[in-house]
Amino acid sequence: MAKGITRAGLAWATTAKVASNWHPLTMLSHMLDGQLYGLDPAGHHATSLLLHLANVLLLFEVLRRMTGAVGRSAVVAALFAVHPTHVESVAWIAERKDVLSALFWILAMEAWARYARQPSIGRYGLVALLMILGLMAKPMVVTLPFALLLLDVWPLERLRLGWRWLAVEKLPLLALSAASSLITLRYQETSLAPLDAVPWSLRAANALVSYVASLGKLFWPRDLAVFYPIPPAIPLWKAAGAALLLAAITALAVWRTRREPWLPTGWLWFLGTLVPVIGLVQVGRQAMADRYTYIPSIGLFLAVVWSVAELLKEHRAVLATVAGIGILALAAITRVQIGYWADSATLFRHALAATDDGNYLAHIGLGKALIGVKDCEGAAEQFQAVLARYPYMSEARAGLAAAQREGSCSTRSSTPR
Repeated sequence: MAKGITRAGLAWATTAKVASNWHPLTMLSHMLDGQLYGLDPAGHHATSLLLHLANVLLLFEVLRRMTGAVGRSAVVAALFAVHPTHVESVAWIAERKDVLSALFWILAMEAWARYARQPSIGRYGLVALLMILGLMAKPMVVTLPFALLLLDVWPLERLRLGWRWLAVEKLPLLALSAASSLITLRYQETSLAPLDAVPWSLRAANALVSYVASLGKLFWPRDLAVFYPIPPAIPLWKAAGAALLLAAITALAVWRTRREPWLPTGWLWFLGTLVPVIGLVQVGRQAMADRYTYIPSIGLFLAVVWSVAELLKEHRAVLATVAGIGILALAAITRVQIGYWADSATLFRHALAATDDGNYLAHIGLGKALIGVKDCEGAAEQFQAVLARYPYMSEARAGLAAAQREGSCSTRSSTPR
């Protein structure tokens, strides 16, 4: 990618398996950055930041056109802009797929709104094209047809056409989702966790608990980490409690459909768009990830902002104050969160502080970072912490061996722990 866009690179990007996924458009964007900036990380970060800014502005404009509510749309866009859980998607260059796929997702929302106002084959084709581009950036876009169906209910108010027609209308888009899912499963087949390693009972329990944890971090963004390990077991009461909470919120949202139609749209958007990454099909070793909420958070922000605005609509000064304080508070937390991405050692130290000692990936990542700054004794401690729990983990064994081989750096670095 550092060589920029080449004929060989273009051919590679169309078939390459990167991080167990097929996302050629994302790889092409990295190649373009390589063409423009070489290996200078500042340029690559700038591209991701500009894509996030474009998403914020487009989201505001699309919501404004759909709803006619300028202030509420601006608050949703502002929350999307500054929320701490989005730091991972923007600050981590490798997560370019988040901001890039969201760009096509939001553009598809606008294209769908235009189609809804005046249906035509050309306008529908534009939606399909944008969805294809989004899928080529990140397979998580498979849930777009479901999100468009929710937008049909509110704010587009197309229920007069009947559920059957609204469902049939999405069939071509669902076919794209099915094709992308098959491609993704093909590319991920060697990375899928076997059932004996992560049984269905644990996957289901983890999905329920992760839904609630992700919801909690959107409302109270503390202890955000680059990696949340899957626990070896989840108590039945914890999974059952999570299931009851999710069911209760869903029942409330559906019950309020007529008076507050944005509630089921926003809540079901959050639930539905997280399905591909909630862990039922387990790829990787994470229980959840902050970056997974980049698109799902839009639905939750919609539900919350519209509900609070209705509650305080007779008290505009109070409403503006609440919105301002909330946005400023989130921006302050985000500024702190960005600081944890200054370097690998800082990032993984924070991950260990935010999670428990079972975060083996954070220990390993910190160990490797400490080797890089010639603190092999400190690195060995990190690998040993992993091996104390997982004595046969090859990555930790290899790291410990590497630390012990570096005799010349056995003196501790001055870098604080």
